[in-house]
Amino acid sequence: MKANAAILYHPEGYNTRRGKLMGRHAAGEGFLRGFIQHAGVDRFFACTESEEHFQQFQKVQKQLGNKLPAHWLPEARPERLAEAGAIFFPGPDLGRLAWKRSGDDPTAYSLTGVTHTICTHRVMESIGELLTAPVQEWDALICTSPAVRQGVGNVLEDYGRYLGERFGAAPVRTRAQLPVIPLGVDCDALEPGPGAKKSRRLLRERLGISKNELVVLFFGRLSFHAKAHPLPMYLGLEQASRATGKKVVLIQAGWFANEAIQKAFTQGAQAACPSVRSLFVDGRKEEFRKGIWHVADIFCSLSDNVQETFGLTPVEAMAAGLPVIASDWNGYRGTLQHDVTGLLVPTLIPAPGSGGDLARRHHIGRDSYDHYIGYVSQAIAVDVTETARAFIALMGNAELRRSMGERGQARARSVFDWRIIVNQYQELWTELAARRQAVAGAPMPRREHPLRADPFTVFSHYGTRVLDEHSRIAAAQSSLLTEYKKLSALSMNNFAFRTFISPDEIQALLLRLEQAGEKGVLLNDVLAELGQEQRAPLLRSAGWLCKLGLARALP
Repeated sequence: MKANAAILYHPEGYNTRRGKLMGRHAAGEGFLRGFIQHAGVDRFFACTESEEHFQQFQKVQKQLGNKLPAHWLPEARPERLAEAGAIFFPGPDLGRLAWKRSGDDPTAYSLTGVTHTICTHRVMESIGELLTAPVQEWDALICTSPAVRQGVGNVLEDYGRYLGERFGAAPVRTRAQLPVIPLGVDCDALEPGPGAKKSRRLLRERLGISKNELVVLFFGRLSFHAKAHPLPMYLGLEQASRATGKKVVLIQAGWFANEAIQKAFTQGAQAACPSVRSLFVDGRKEEFRKGIWHVADIFCSLSDNVQETFGLTPVEAMAAGLPVIASDWNGYRGTLQHDVTGLLVPTLIPAPGSGGDLARRHHIGRDSYDHYIGYVSQAIAVDVTETARAFIALMGNAELRRSMGERGQARARSVFDWRIIVNQYQELWTELAARRQAVAGAPMPRREHPLRADPFTVFSHYGTRVLDEHSRIAAAQSSLLTEYKKLSALSMNNFAFRTFISPDEIQALLLRLEQAGEKGVLLNDVLAELGQEQRAPLLRSAGWLCKLGLARALP
Protein backbone atom coordinates (compact mmCIF):
# COMPACT_ATOMS: atom_id res chain seq x y z
CA MET A 1 0.00 0.00 0.00
CA LYS A 2 1.26 3.47 -0.87
CA ALA A 3 2.22 5.86 1.91
CA ASN A 4 -0.55 7.99 3.34
CA ALA A 5 -0.78 11.26 5.25
CA ALA A 6 -3.43 13.28 7.02
CA ILE A 7 -4.37 16.47 5.18
CA LEU A 8 -4.47 19.46 7.51
CA TYR A 9 -7.63 20.87 6.00
CA HIS A 10 -9.21 24.29 6.24
CA PRO A 11 -11.60 25.28 3.42
CA GLU A 12 -9.85 28.63 2.88
CA GLY A 13 -6.53 26.95 2.10
CA TYR A 14 -7.92 24.75 -0.68
CA ASN A 15 -10.45 27.03 -2.39
CA THR A 16 -10.09 29.12 -5.55
CA ARG A 17 -13.69 30.34 -5.59
CA ARG A 18 -12.87 33.53 -3.73
CA GLY A 19 -12.40 37.22 -4.37
CA LYS A 20 -8.78 37.55 -3.25
CA LEU A 21 -7.33 34.61 -5.15
CA MET A 22 -3.64 33.82 -4.63
CA GLY A 23 -1.39 31.22 -6.20
CA ARG A 24 -1.20 29.27 -2.92
CA HIS A 25 -4.98 28.77 -3.03
CA ALA A 26 -4.81 27.33 -6.55
CA ALA A 27 -1.88 25.14 -5.54
CA GLY A 28 -3.70 23.92 -2.42
CA GLU A 29 -6.89 23.11 -4.30
CA GLY A 30 -4.92 21.34 -7.01
CA PHE A 31 -2.98 19.25 -4.48
CA LEU A 32 -6.14 18.18 -2.65
CA ARG A 33 -7.90 17.16 -5.85
CA GLY A 34 -4.78 15.43 -7.15
CA PHE A 35 -4.24 13.53 -3.90
CA ILE A 36 -7.84 12.34 -3.69
CA GLN A 37 -7.80 11.23 -7.32
CA HIS A 38 -4.35 9.64 -7.54
CA ALA A 39 -3.10 8.62 -4.07
CA GLY A 40 -4.24 5.00 -4.39
CA VAL A 41 -4.65 4.65 -0.61
CA ASP A 42 -7.35 2.63 1.15
CA ARG A 43 -8.64 5.57 3.21
CA PHE A 44 -8.22 9.30 3.70
CA PHE A 45 -7.38 11.23 6.86
CA ALA A 46 -8.44 14.83 7.35
CA CYS A 47 -7.10 16.81 10.28
CA THR A 48 -9.45 19.74 10.90
CA GLU A 49 -10.27 22.18 13.69
CA SER A 50 -13.98 21.32 13.54
CA GLU A 51 -16.26 18.53 12.43
CA GLU A 52 -17.91 20.99 10.03
CA HIS A 53 -14.62 21.40 8.17
CA PHE A 54 -14.24 17.62 8.04
CA GLN A 55 -17.67 17.40 6.43
CA GLN A 56 -16.55 19.94 3.84
CA PHE A 57 -13.52 17.75 3.13
CA GLN A 58 -15.90 14.83 2.57
CA LYS A 59 -17.97 17.02 0.24
CA VAL A 60 -14.90 17.69 -1.94
CA GLN A 61 -14.14 13.98 -1.92
CA LYS A 62 -17.70 13.19 -3.00
CA GLN A 63 -17.59 15.77 -5.80
CA LEU A 64 -14.55 13.97 -7.20
CA GLY A 65 -16.45 10.68 -7.18
CA ASN A 66 -14.23 9.07 -4.56
CA LYS A 67 -16.09 6.80 -2.13
CA LEU A 68 -13.21 5.66 0.06
CA PRO A 69 -13.71 6.04 3.83
CA ALA A 70 -12.49 9.30 5.36
CA HIS A 71 -11.40 9.52 8.98
CA TRP A 72 -11.55 12.66 11.08
CA LEU A 73 -8.49 13.53 13.17
CA PRO A 74 -9.32 16.60 15.29
CA GLU A 75 -6.58 19.22 15.19
CA ALA A 76 -6.76 19.46 18.99
CA ARG A 77 -5.81 15.76 19.25
CA PRO A 78 -2.38 15.73 17.56
CA GLU A 79 -1.48 12.35 19.10
CA ARG A 80 -4.03 10.73 16.79
CA LEU A 81 -1.95 11.70 13.75
CA ALA A 82 0.03 8.52 14.44
CA GLU A 83 -2.88 6.71 12.75
CA ALA A 84 -1.88 8.33 9.43
CA GLY A 85 1.89 8.35 9.96
CA ALA A 86 2.34 11.82 8.48
CA ILE A 87 0.58 15.13 8.11
CA PHE A 88 0.57 17.48 5.12
CA PHE A 89 0.27 21.21 5.82
CA PRO A 90 -0.23 23.57 2.79
CA GLY A 91 2.36 26.04 4.10
CA PRO A 92 5.80 26.22 5.73
CA ASP A 93 4.82 26.47 9.42
CA LEU A 94 6.38 23.22 10.65
CA GLY A 95 7.49 24.77 13.94
CA ARG A 96 3.97 25.13 15.28
CA LEU A 97 3.16 21.53 14.41
CA ALA A 98 6.46 20.30 15.87
CA TRP A 99 5.73 21.92 19.22
CA LYS A 100 2.26 20.37 19.26
CA ARG A 101 3.86 16.96 18.72
CA SER A 102 6.72 17.38 21.17
CA GLY A 103 4.59 16.73 24.25
CA ASP A 104 3.81 13.25 22.92
CA ASP A 105 6.00 10.76 21.07
CA PRO A 106 8.11 12.74 18.55
CA THR A 107 8.56 9.57 16.44
CA ALA A 108 4.81 8.94 16.08
CA TYR A 109 4.42 10.74 12.75
CA SER A 110 6.18 13.00 10.26
CA LEU A 111 5.49 16.64 9.46
CA THR A 112 5.47 17.85 5.86
CA GLY A 113 4.89 21.42 4.74
CA VAL A 114 5.37 23.20 1.44
CA THR A 115 6.77 26.57 0.37
CA HIS A 116 4.93 29.22 -1.60
CA THR A 117 6.00 32.84 -1.16
CA ILE A 118 9.00 32.97 1.19
CA CYS A 119 9.63 36.73 1.49
CA THR A 120 6.94 37.68 4.04
CA HIS A 121 7.90 38.22 7.66
CA ARG A 122 5.68 35.37 8.84
CA VAL A 123 7.15 32.89 6.38
CA MET A 124 10.71 34.00 7.14
CA GLU A 125 9.98 33.39 10.83
CA SER A 126 8.55 29.96 9.99
CA ILE A 127 11.75 29.10 8.16
CA GLY A 128 13.77 30.34 11.14
CA GLU A 129 11.76 28.06 13.42
CA LEU A 130 13.23 25.09 11.55
CA LEU A 131 16.37 25.86 13.60
CA THR A 132 14.70 26.41 16.99
CA ALA A 133 11.57 24.24 17.05
CA PRO A 134 11.75 20.47 17.72
CA VAL A 135 11.61 19.42 14.06
CA GLN A 136 13.28 16.10 13.36
CA GLU A 137 15.09 14.25 10.58
CA TRP A 138 11.78 12.60 9.65
CA ASP A 139 10.14 15.98 8.92
CA ALA A 140 10.33 17.86 5.63
CA LEU A 141 9.72 21.32 4.22
CA ILE A 142 9.02 20.68 0.55
CA CYS A 143 10.55 23.31 -1.74
CA THR A 144 8.70 23.73 -5.01
CA SER A 145 11.79 24.60 -7.05
CA PRO A 146 15.59 24.51 -6.78
CA ALA A 147 15.49 28.31 -6.64
CA VAL A 148 13.25 28.40 -3.59
CA ARG A 149 15.33 25.68 -1.91
CA GLN A 150 18.40 27.86 -2.31
CA GLY A 151 16.43 30.82 -0.94
CA VAL A 152 15.37 28.81 2.11
CA GLY A 153 18.96 27.65 2.51
CA ASN A 154 20.19 31.25 2.42
CA VAL A 155 17.76 32.24 5.20
CA LEU A 156 18.69 29.21 7.32
CA GLU A 157 22.42 29.78 6.86
CA ASP A 158 22.24 33.42 7.89
CA TYR A 159 19.93 32.81 10.87
CA GLY A 160 21.93 29.75 11.96
CA ARG A 161 25.09 31.82 11.92
CA TYR A 162 23.37 34.46 14.09
CA LEU A 163 22.24 31.86 16.65
CA GLY A 164 25.78 30.49 16.87
CA GLU A 165 27.23 33.95 17.39
CA ARG A 166 24.55 34.83 19.93
CA PHE A 167 25.22 31.80 22.13
CA GLY A 168 28.92 31.32 21.48
CA ALA A 169 28.46 28.09 19.56
CA ALA A 170 28.84 26.69 16.08
CA PRO A 171 26.26 27.77 13.47
CA VAL A 172 22.94 26.02 14.00
CA ARG A 173 21.61 23.72 11.28
CA THR A 174 18.13 22.37 10.73
CA ARG A 175 17.32 18.70 11.10
CA ALA A 176 14.43 18.87 8.64
CA GLN A 177 14.71 17.57 5.09
CA LEU A 178 14.38 20.11 2.25
CA PRO A 179 13.37 18.06 -0.81
CA VAL A 180 12.41 19.66 -4.11
CA ILE A 181 9.00 18.60 -5.41
CA PRO A 182 7.26 20.92 -7.89
CA LEU A 183 3.63 21.95 -7.85
CA GLY A 184 1.36 19.91 -10.06
CA VAL A 185 -1.38 20.42 -12.61
CA ASP A 186 -4.33 18.39 -13.86
CA CYS A 187 -3.20 17.73 -17.42
CA ASP A 188 -6.45 15.98 -18.35
CA ALA A 189 -8.45 19.09 -17.47
CA LEU A 190 -6.13 21.48 -19.33
CA GLU A 191 -5.27 19.50 -22.45
CA PRO A 192 -7.43 20.45 -25.44
CA GLY A 193 -10.21 17.89 -25.86
CA PRO A 194 -12.47 17.05 -28.79
CA GLY A 195 -14.49 20.23 -28.29
CA ALA A 196 -11.50 22.55 -27.90
CA LYS A 197 -11.69 23.96 -31.46
CA LYS A 198 -15.35 24.83 -31.09
CA SER A 199 -14.77 26.30 -27.65
CA ARG A 200 -11.89 28.37 -29.03
CA ARG A 201 -14.03 29.68 -31.88
CA LEU A 202 -17.01 30.56 -29.68
CA LEU A 203 -14.98 32.29 -26.97
CA ARG A 204 -12.93 34.22 -29.52
CA GLU A 205 -16.17 35.36 -31.16
CA ARG A 206 -17.51 36.40 -27.77
CA LEU A 207 -14.36 38.44 -27.11
CA GLY A 208 -14.49 39.96 -30.60
CA ILE A 209 -11.30 38.30 -31.82
CA SER A 210 -11.09 37.65 -35.55
CA LYS A 211 -9.45 34.64 -37.23
CA ASN A 212 -6.46 36.64 -38.45
CA GLU A 213 -5.60 38.04 -35.02
CA LEU A 214 -2.87 36.39 -32.97
CA VAL A 215 -3.63 36.11 -29.25
CA VAL A 216 -1.05 36.43 -26.47
CA LEU A 217 -2.28 35.43 -23.01
CA PHE A 218 -1.17 36.41 -19.53
CA PHE A 219 -3.00 34.54 -16.76
CA GLY A 220 -2.56 35.40 -13.09
CA ARG A 221 -3.01 38.08 -10.49
CA LEU A 222 -2.86 41.49 -12.15
CA SER A 223 -0.47 43.34 -9.88
CA PHE A 224 2.48 45.37 -11.15
CA HIS A 225 4.07 45.60 -7.70
CA ALA A 226 3.45 42.09 -6.34
CA LYS A 227 3.31 39.68 -9.28
CA ALA A 228 4.72 40.74 -12.65
CA HIS A 229 5.27 44.27 -13.93
CA PRO A 230 3.56 44.30 -17.36
CA LEU A 231 5.75 46.95 -19.01
CA PRO A 232 8.36 44.58 -20.53
CA MET A 233 5.51 42.53 -22.01
CA TYR A 234 3.81 45.66 -23.38
CA LEU A 235 7.01 47.09 -24.87
CA GLY A 236 8.09 43.73 -26.31
CA LEU A 237 4.69 43.16 -27.89
CA GLU A 238 4.67 46.64 -29.43
CA GLN A 239 8.08 46.08 -31.03
CA ALA A 240 7.12 42.60 -32.23
CA SER A 241 3.78 43.74 -33.63
CA ARG A 242 5.44 46.50 -35.64
CA ALA A 243 8.26 44.21 -36.80
CA THR A 244 5.99 41.38 -37.98
CA GLY A 245 2.94 43.33 -39.08
CA LYS A 246 0.79 40.91 -37.11
CA LYS A 247 -2.52 41.94 -35.62
CA VAL A 248 -2.06 41.10 -31.96
CA VAL A 249 -4.57 40.82 -29.14
CA LEU A 250 -3.22 40.71 -25.59
CA ILE A 251 -5.56 39.05 -23.11
CA GLN A 252 -4.73 39.65 -19.46
CA ALA A 253 -6.84 37.23 -17.43
CA GLY A 254 -6.82 37.68 -13.69
CA TRP A 255 -8.11 40.09 -11.10
CA PHE A 256 -7.24 43.55 -9.78
CA ALA A 257 -6.97 44.32 -6.09
CA ASN A 258 -8.46 47.80 -6.62
CA GLU A 259 -9.50 50.34 -9.23
CA ALA A 260 -6.20 52.22 -9.02
CA ILE A 261 -4.25 49.16 -10.12
CA GLN A 262 -6.78 48.46 -12.87
CA LYS A 263 -6.38 52.01 -14.14
CA ALA A 264 -2.58 51.68 -14.07
CA PHE A 265 -2.72 48.53 -16.22
CA THR A 266 -5.16 50.08 -18.68
CA GLN A 267 -3.19 53.30 -19.06
CA GLY A 268 0.09 51.37 -19.26
CA ALA A 269 -1.16 49.20 -22.12
CA GLN A 270 -2.49 52.22 -24.02
CA ALA A 271 0.78 54.10 -23.64
CA ALA A 272 3.30 51.28 -24.16
CA CYS A 273 1.64 49.09 -26.80
CA PRO A 274 -0.86 51.19 -28.79
CA SER A 275 -0.56 48.84 -31.79
CA VAL A 276 -1.79 45.89 -29.68
CA ARG A 277 -5.45 45.44 -28.80
CA SER A 278 -5.62 44.85 -25.06
CA LEU A 279 -8.40 42.91 -23.34
CA PHE A 280 -8.88 42.25 -19.63
CA VAL A 281 -11.04 39.37 -18.38
CA ASP A 282 -11.82 38.14 -14.88
CA GLY A 283 -9.73 35.00 -14.51
CA ARG A 284 -11.69 33.96 -11.42
CA LYS A 285 -14.77 33.19 -13.51
CA GLU A 286 -15.13 29.51 -14.34
CA GLU A 287 -15.72 30.11 -18.07
CA PHE A 288 -12.39 31.92 -18.42
CA ARG A 289 -10.39 29.77 -16.00
CA LYS A 290 -11.03 26.72 -18.16
CA GLY A 291 -11.53 28.07 -21.67
CA ILE A 292 -9.17 31.02 -22.00
CA TRP A 293 -6.14 28.76 -22.56
CA HIS A 294 -7.55 27.51 -25.85
CA VAL A 295 -8.25 31.01 -27.15
CA ALA A 296 -4.56 31.91 -27.07
CA ASP A 297 -1.66 31.23 -29.45
CA ILE A 298 1.18 32.21 -27.07
CA PHE A 299 1.39 32.37 -23.30
CA CYS A 300 3.55 35.02 -21.63
CA SER A 301 4.54 35.50 -17.99
CA LEU A 302 7.45 37.79 -17.20
CA SER A 303 7.68 37.53 -13.43
CA ASP A 304 10.11 39.96 -11.81
CA ASN A 305 9.04 39.74 -8.18
CA VAL A 306 10.77 38.12 -5.21
CA GLN A 307 7.45 36.82 -3.90
CA GLU A 308 7.30 34.38 -6.82
CA THR A 309 8.88 30.97 -6.12
CA PHE A 310 7.50 28.50 -8.64
CA GLY A 311 5.01 29.92 -11.12
CA LEU A 312 2.08 27.61 -11.73
CA THR A 313 0.56 29.30 -14.78
CA PRO A 314 3.45 28.55 -17.19
CA VAL A 315 3.03 24.85 -16.35
CA GLU A 316 -0.72 25.12 -16.91
CA ALA A 317 -0.02 26.81 -20.24
CA MET A 318 2.29 23.95 -21.27
CA ALA A 319 -0.38 21.43 -20.28
CA ALA A 320 -2.82 23.36 -22.49
CA GLY A 321 -0.43 23.05 -25.44
CA LEU A 322 0.75 26.67 -25.58
CA PRO A 323 4.32 27.78 -26.29
CA VAL A 324 5.54 29.87 -23.35
CA ILE A 325 7.55 33.06 -23.14
CA ALA A 326 8.71 33.51 -19.56
CA SER A 327 11.32 35.43 -17.60
CA ASP A 328 14.47 33.57 -16.63
CA TRP A 329 13.50 33.97 -12.99
CA ASN A 330 13.52 31.61 -9.97
CA GLY A 331 11.18 28.62 -10.41
CA TYR A 332 10.34 29.50 -14.01
CA ARG A 333 13.76 28.37 -15.21
CA GLY A 334 13.15 24.96 -13.65
CA THR A 335 9.80 24.41 -15.34
CA LEU A 336 10.37 25.82 -18.81
CA GLN A 337 13.00 24.37 -21.16
CA HIS A 338 14.49 27.17 -23.24
CA ASP A 339 14.17 26.61 -27.00
CA VAL A 340 12.23 23.39 -26.31
CA THR A 341 8.92 24.22 -24.66
CA GLY A 342 9.27 27.98 -24.94
CA LEU A 343 11.68 30.86 -24.58
CA LEU A 344 13.27 32.28 -21.43
CA VAL A 345 13.97 36.01 -21.34
CA PRO A 346 17.05 37.18 -19.36
CA THR A 347 16.56 39.16 -16.15
CA LEU A 348 18.77 41.51 -14.13
CA ILE A 349 18.86 41.87 -10.33
CA PRO A 350 21.00 44.25 -8.21
CA ALA A 351 24.01 42.80 -6.33
CA PRO A 352 23.79 41.49 -2.75
CA GLY A 353 23.85 44.36 -0.28
CA SER A 354 21.69 46.60 -2.44
CA GLY A 355 18.48 46.27 -0.46
CA GLY A 356 19.25 46.13 3.25
CA ASP A 357 17.64 49.53 3.80
CA LEU A 358 14.46 48.34 2.05
CA ALA A 359 14.28 45.28 4.30
CA ARG A 360 14.79 47.43 7.39
CA ARG A 361 12.13 49.95 6.41
CA HIS A 362 9.66 47.08 6.11
CA HIS A 363 10.85 45.48 9.34
CA ILE A 364 10.35 48.62 11.44
CA GLY A 365 6.96 49.33 9.88
CA ARG A 366 7.87 52.33 7.77
CA ASP A 367 6.89 50.48 4.60
CA SER A 368 4.09 47.93 4.17
CA TYR A 369 4.73 44.52 2.68
CA ASP A 370 3.20 45.68 -0.62
CA HIS A 371 5.49 48.69 -0.74
CA TYR A 372 8.50 46.55 0.17
CA ILE A 373 8.09 44.00 -2.61
CA GLY A 374 7.08 46.77 -5.00
CA TYR A 375 10.25 48.77 -4.30
CA VAL A 376 12.35 45.63 -4.73
CA SER A 377 10.69 44.71 -8.02
CA GLN A 378 11.27 48.18 -9.46
CA ALA A 379 15.02 47.50 -9.44
CA ILE A 380 14.67 44.13 -11.23
CA ALA A 381 14.69 44.22 -15.01
CA VAL A 382 13.34 41.88 -17.67
CA ASP A 383 15.23 42.36 -20.94
CA VAL A 384 12.82 44.20 -23.27
CA THR A 385 14.87 43.63 -26.42
CA GLU A 386 15.01 39.88 -25.81
CA THR A 387 11.30 39.89 -24.99
CA ALA A 388 10.58 41.42 -28.38
CA ARG A 389 12.82 38.87 -30.10
CA ALA A 390 11.00 36.03 -28.39
CA PHE A 391 7.62 37.38 -29.51
CA ILE A 392 8.91 37.89 -33.07
CA ALA A 393 10.25 34.32 -33.20
CA LEU A 394 6.92 32.79 -32.20
CA MET A 395 4.60 35.20 -33.96
CA GLY A 396 6.22 34.58 -37.31
CA ASN A 397 6.41 30.79 -37.07
CA ALA A 398 3.22 28.81 -36.57
CA GLU A 399 5.11 25.53 -36.84
CA LEU A 400 7.45 26.58 -34.01
CA ARG A 401 4.45 27.48 -31.88
CA ARG A 402 2.89 24.10 -32.58
CA SER A 403 6.04 22.06 -31.89
CA MET A 404 6.87 23.93 -28.69
CA GLY A 405 3.28 23.52 -27.54
CA GLU A 406 3.41 19.76 -28.15
CA ARG A 407 6.72 19.39 -26.33
CA GLY A 408 5.33 21.47 -23.47
CA GLN A 409 2.33 19.16 -23.20
CA ALA A 410 4.59 16.13 -23.09
CA ARG A 411 6.76 17.74 -20.39
CA ALA A 412 3.75 18.72 -18.31
CA ARG A 413 2.43 15.15 -18.41
CA SER A 414 5.75 13.50 -17.61
CA VAL A 415 6.94 15.92 -14.91
CA PHE A 416 4.10 18.02 -13.48
CA ASP A 417 0.90 15.98 -13.73
CA TRP A 418 -0.61 15.28 -10.29
CA ARG A 419 -0.18 11.55 -10.89
CA ILE A 420 3.57 12.13 -10.90
CA ILE A 421 3.65 14.70 -8.09
CA VAL A 422 1.44 12.75 -5.67
CA ASN A 423 3.68 9.73 -6.16
CA GLN A 424 6.72 11.86 -5.26
CA TYR A 425 4.98 12.96 -2.07
CA GLN A 426 4.26 9.34 -1.18
CA GLU A 427 7.87 8.34 -1.85
CA LEU A 428 8.92 11.15 0.49
CA TRP A 429 6.52 9.95 3.22
CA THR A 430 7.93 6.44 2.84
CA GLU A 431 11.47 7.78 3.26
CA LEU A 432 10.47 9.84 6.30
CA ALA A 433 8.75 6.80 7.84
CA ALA A 434 11.97 4.82 7.45
CA ARG A 435 13.83 7.60 9.28
CA ARG A 436 11.30 7.40 12.14
CA GLN A 437 11.47 3.64 12.33
CA ALA A 438 15.27 3.77 12.53
CA VAL A 439 15.02 5.45 15.95
CA ALA A 440 11.87 3.69 17.16
CA GLY A 441 12.25 2.68 20.79
CA ALA A 442 15.16 5.03 21.45
CA PRO A 443 14.57 7.51 24.30
CA MET A 444 13.30 10.79 22.87
CA PRO A 445 12.85 13.96 24.92
CA ARG A 446 9.25 15.06 25.32
CA ARG A 447 8.47 18.56 26.41
CA GLU A 448 5.89 21.22 25.83
CA HIS A 449 6.68 24.53 24.18
CA PRO A 450 8.73 26.56 26.70
CA LEU A 451 6.75 29.67 25.73
CA ARG A 452 3.49 27.80 26.39
CA ALA A 453 4.55 26.46 29.77
CA ASP A 454 2.59 25.07 32.72
CA PRO A 455 0.90 28.13 34.32
CA PHE A 456 1.32 26.64 37.81
CA THR A 457 5.08 26.55 37.15
CA VAL A 458 5.41 30.00 35.64
CA PHE A 459 3.19 31.63 38.29
CA SER A 460 3.93 29.40 41.31
CA HIS A 461 5.22 32.41 43.27
CA TYR A 462 1.89 34.26 42.92
CA GLY A 463 0.17 32.40 45.77
CA THR A 464 0.75 32.48 49.53
CA ARG A 465 1.18 28.71 49.70
CA VAL A 466 1.71 25.90 47.22
CA LEU A 467 -0.58 22.86 47.18
CA ASP A 468 1.30 19.67 46.29
CA GLU A 469 1.04 15.92 46.92
CA HIS A 470 2.68 16.37 50.36
CA SER A 471 -0.13 18.68 51.46
CA ARG A 472 -2.96 17.64 53.75
CA ILE A 473 -6.50 18.85 53.22
CA ALA A 474 -9.38 18.54 55.65
CA ALA A 475 -13.13 19.05 55.54
CA ALA A 476 -14.06 22.73 55.94
CA GLN A 477 -17.71 22.08 56.89
CA SER A 478 -20.17 19.30 57.57
CA SER A 479 -22.51 17.69 55.02
CA LEU A 480 -19.83 17.82 52.33
CA LEU A 481 -21.69 15.76 49.75
CA THR A 482 -24.87 17.82 50.10
CA GLU A 483 -22.96 21.11 49.75
CA TYR A 484 -20.87 19.70 46.93
CA LYS A 485 -23.94 18.79 44.87
CA LYS A 486 -25.47 22.22 45.44
CA LEU A 487 -22.33 24.21 44.59
CA SER A 488 -21.19 22.02 41.69
CA ALA A 489 -24.57 22.49 40.00
CA LEU A 490 -23.82 26.20 39.47
CA SER A 491 -22.43 27.03 36.02
CA MET A 492 -19.81 29.30 37.55
CA ASN A 493 -18.37 26.28 39.34
CA ASN A 494 -18.69 23.34 36.94
CA PHE A 495 -17.20 24.62 33.69
CA ALA A 496 -13.77 23.09 34.42
CA PHE A 497 -14.98 19.58 35.32
CA ARG A 498 -13.05 17.97 32.47
CA THR A 499 -9.76 19.12 34.01
CA PHE A 500 -10.39 17.36 37.37
CA ILE A 501 -10.48 13.76 38.53
CA SER A 502 -13.82 12.10 37.78
CA PRO A 503 -17.00 13.13 39.66
CA ASP A 504 -17.09 9.69 41.34
CA GLU A 505 -13.48 10.12 42.49
CA ILE A 506 -14.25 13.61 43.81
CA GLN A 507 -17.20 12.28 45.82
CA ALA A 508 -15.03 9.45 47.17
CA LEU A 509 -12.45 12.05 48.26
CA LEU A 510 -15.15 14.10 50.02
CA LEU A 511 -16.36 11.01 51.85
CA ARG A 512 -12.78 10.31 52.87
CA LEU A 513 -12.42 13.87 54.20
CA GLU A 514 -15.58 13.48 56.30
CA GLN A 515 -14.22 10.29 57.81
CA ALA A 516 -10.72 11.71 58.48
CA GLY A 517 -11.91 14.61 60.63
CA GLU A 518 -9.38 17.21 61.79
CA LYS A 519 -6.28 15.22 60.83
CA GLY A 520 -7.31 15.48 57.19
CA VAL A 521 -6.06 13.46 54.22
CA LEU A 522 -2.55 13.37 52.77
CA LEU A 523 -2.90 13.88 49.02
CA ASN A 524 0.00 11.49 48.38
CA ASP A 525 -2.13 8.69 49.89
CA VAL A 526 -4.96 9.50 47.49
CA LEU A 527 -2.48 9.62 44.60
CA ALA A 528 -1.16 6.17 45.48
CA GLU A 529 -4.63 4.80 44.79
CA LEU A 530 -5.40 6.89 41.69
CA GLY A 531 -2.00 6.49 40.00
CA GLN A 532 0.77 9.00 39.33
CA GLU A 533 -0.73 9.99 35.98
CA GLN A 534 -3.57 11.59 37.97
CA ARG A 535 -1.28 13.92 39.94
CA ALA A 536 -2.18 17.11 38.04
CA PRO A 537 -5.98 16.47 37.96
CA LEU A 538 -5.91 15.59 41.70
CA LEU A 539 -4.05 18.77 42.69
CA ARG A 540 -6.41 20.86 40.57
CA SER A 541 -9.41 19.10 42.12
CA ALA A 542 -8.10 19.71 45.64
CA GLY A 543 -7.60 23.38 44.85
CA TRP A 544 -11.14 23.57 43.47
CA LEU A 545 -12.63 21.98 46.62
CA CYS A 546 -10.79 24.57 48.70
CA LYS A 547 -12.08 27.28 46.35
CA LEU A 548 -15.66 26.12 47.00
CA GLY A 549 -15.09 26.23 50.75
CA LEU A 550 -15.58 22.46 51.06
CA ALA A 551 -11.97 21.74 52.04
CA ARG A 552 -9.06 23.59 53.62
CA ALA A 553 -5.32 23.06 53.42
CA LEU A 554 -3.78 22.19 56.76
CA PRO A 555 -0.56 23.91 57.91
